[in-house]
Amino acid sequence: MSVDQAAIKAAQEKLDAHLREIVQWHFSPETGCPFWLGWAKKNFDPRTEIKHFADLQKFPHFQDESLRDLQPEVWVPAKFKGRPFNIFETGGTTGMPKQRIGWDDYKVDYEEFSGKVSDEHFPRGGAWLMVGPTGPRRLRLAIEHLANFRGSSCYFVDLDPRWVKKVISNKQTDQAKAYMEHVVDQAVTILKHRKVSGLFTTPKLLEALAEKIDLYDAGIRGVFCGGTTMAPQYVRFIVEEVLEGRIGFYPTYGNTLMGLAASVPLLPGDKFSITYYAPQPRAVLRVVDPNQTDQLVDYGAWGRVELTTLTREFFMPRFLERDEAIRREPRAPYAWDGVAEVRPFGAMEKKIVEGVY
Repeated sequence: MSVDQAAIKAAQEKLDAHLREIVQWHFSPETGCPFWLGWAKKNFDPRTEIKHFADLQKFPHFQDESLRDLQPEVWVPAKFKGRPFNIFETGGTTGMPKQRIGWDDYKVDYEEFSGKVSDEHFPRGGAWLMVGPTGPRRLRLAIEHLANFRGSSCYFVDLDPRWVKKVISNKQTDQAKAYMEHVVDQAVTILKHRKVSGLFTTPKLLEALAEKIDLYDAGIRGVFCGGTTMAPQYVRFIVEEVLEGRIGFYPTYGNTLMGLAASVPLLPGDKFSITYYAPQPRAVLRVVDPNQTDQLVDYGAWGRVELTTLTREFFMPRFLERDEAIRREPRAPYAWDGVAEVRPFGAMEKKIVEGVY
């Protein structure tokens, strides 16, 4: 499963070429957006200074507060002007949420991901069920597009993560449990009355669902999972106990700002440690030293996750995620670094309250 140096070099050259194209797009008056054109006037012209991915160190870390504070129109590339956009929200429990606008990125991201799931586990034409955040989230449209792309339709059960976070932070665990019960009951009803073969949900909801209904007997053959920390011992529990080794398991790491990082299939030597690989060259994940963020940590070491997004719709350099992970070597079919065992940043230094989602 190792990757040879020629493949790694080719992937790096492809990334550098893509980066130059995206920088040219976002910082040219004919195609760029007001935010980045204004930034260049105050700082430097990236079209002349950014030639390789390593040159992105000339940018400061992207501050996502600008996605909260500024009107969405400042992010519209000139070539997209006048074309209505989707507005996707991320995070937040109170106040103004952060927003990313978009047009087709979510479709491209999930069409690419479609090639990474098995037809055996997600049969084309078989119905899907999504149990998770809908509303203003990009995820709702993305999951439905993925199902449609595979010739399927999708049922939905909504989850409001902001409400879950709020009641947990207020130590109202009884309300959190009652809400999870409400969500799970709706999903069970769908599974009992409709033919569904593919499921998207979070690990906690998956576990709760399996306590109420036999997922395999209900028709589920594949589970596409994301949304929270999955330590190796919990992954083993999901694979062996919840899914009983009979249902395909596809953990993912993604968000509104990045898109979707797929996991490589688990091998015995992985010991249930999940590694995710970004959809390069459209997005790049690095694991950096939290105290010296221009430096990568060694393979096998923990560090903070840094995300760079490189599409014509959205350019975001060097954003420090609120996550930490283990840096992993390239692994076929991916000729670039992976991130493993993703968890909230600083998880070992502070007590993390486990949510129900």
